Amino acid sequence: MSWGSTGLRFTAAAIAILLWILLCVVIARSERRKRLQAAQDHAIPALPAAIGKPWLIAYASQTGTCEDIAWQTAKSLHAAGVPAQVMALGAVTPADLAVAERALFVTSTYGEGDPPDAAEPFARKVMAETLALAPLQFAVLALGDREYVNFCGFGRTLDAWLTQCGAQPMFDRVEVDNVDDAALLRWREELGLVVAKTGAGELSAWEAAAWQRWRIAARRHLNPGSAGAPTFHIELTPVDAVAKPSWHSGDLVQVLAPGDDARPREYSIASLPADGSVQLLVRQERHVDGQLGVASGWLTEHNALDGEVKLRLRPHRAFQLGDNAHRPLILVGNGTGLAGLRGHLKARAANGIGRNWLVFGERQEAFDYYHRDELEAWRANGVLERADIVFSRDQPERRYVQDALRESAGEVREWLNAGAAVYVCGSLEGMAGGVDAALKEIAGAEAIHELAEAGRYRRDVY
Repeated sequence: MSWGSTGLRFTAAAIAILLWILLCVVIARSERRKRLQAAQDHAIPALPAAIGKPWLIAYASQTGTCEDIAWQTAKSLHAAGVPAQVMALGAVTPADLAVAERALFVTSTYGEGDPPDAAEPFARKVMAETLALAPLQFAVLALGDREYVNFCGFGRTLDAWLTQCGAQPMFDRVEVDNVDDAALLRWREELGLVVAKTGAGELSAWEAAAWQRWRIAARRHLNPGSAGAPTFHIELTPVDAVAKPSWHSGDLVQVLAPGDDARPREYSIASLPADGSVQLLVRQERHVDGQLGVASGWLTEHNALDGEVKLRLRPHRAFQLGDNAHRPLILVGNGTGLAGLRGHLKARAANGIGRNWLVFGERQEAFDYYHRDELEAWRANGVLERADIVFSRDQPERRYVQDALRESAGEVREWLNAGAAVYVCGSLEGMAGGVDAALKEIAGAEAIHELAEAGRYRRDVY
């Protein structure tokens, strides 16, 4: 082998290493900018370094609730003179835990005991080891839903792992059922006692986002005659908004129905501010006793047109387009999950960005093809480069969106290799797990893990 060829290989290797180092630097700077911007967005100025070592506040959030609570906790600590560093749990490293003196973990549970998507790297890599965390003092706030068997499952697993690693609990784990105010008050009280012992000031009260008055401006039954539950297109407009409401595609609304003040329901927004209304896809929930679900019944039947509802907009940063705004998109969903995907398609159409592939599933084409005219218009004008609309009951054997993905495995790999991001919206049971399994079969489990860590695999499932 000549020196020339050896030299070229050496040069190529050096360039590759340099590019990798530059990529790491860019990513690190990007993450730092995001953390600084988040602190600015939540109005938390820096405290003098002399005050003390910052408390680590790590959140693991599927829809943004835990992130909001983490920042509210940081604001309270800051007002008491205690510095805090807020991080997504997925970005926390063993080194972060090793240098922290106190850490607060605010986490939800996804499905039956799993971590939220963004925390999966931490659970898969960091929690696979038993670290030496003896100096660390910690507390866990675990959010969950008692309708699931493994209530607060991931929060409990995280608590047990920290204890196994030798970390010392500052107080017992606080578990929250459906964002129960009493449990959150207990978290603040327990935290306040710890802060008081440090000689810092009192914790300030949290500033919960205010409920606003909105009206039902339009309501349309989308699937009359369907074997499935009635599904409605709902349009809501503010009653007395001082400023024009603003949100991003992928965001959520919380609706508070009368008589159910303790349990707001969340819905994916299917529209953009330019549409002039918050648009939802709402399927009626009916209990075994025949009674309609409180929120869905109020939106679709009990409340008359022009009737008021209490509503507040909620950023869902984990499902926003963010850095994927100009990437090719593979949008996968079923049922009312079309709402979140429709919002993204509207954003892409408004910005003249094509290279979108929709894979959507429902029961029967004759009844359940929601927003058909709009989707077909997007196919005709190029907003949708490809659309696979799957109706599970229109053939003898059931066929679902995950089957459509497997049938187009080669094209899925091509899109991913071209930098595509995957967004999944719809039912947790059946669809989300089936799509995840199909993607891992098509691209490999490690590739999908890397996709998620890079923010190119995002899910809004329920």
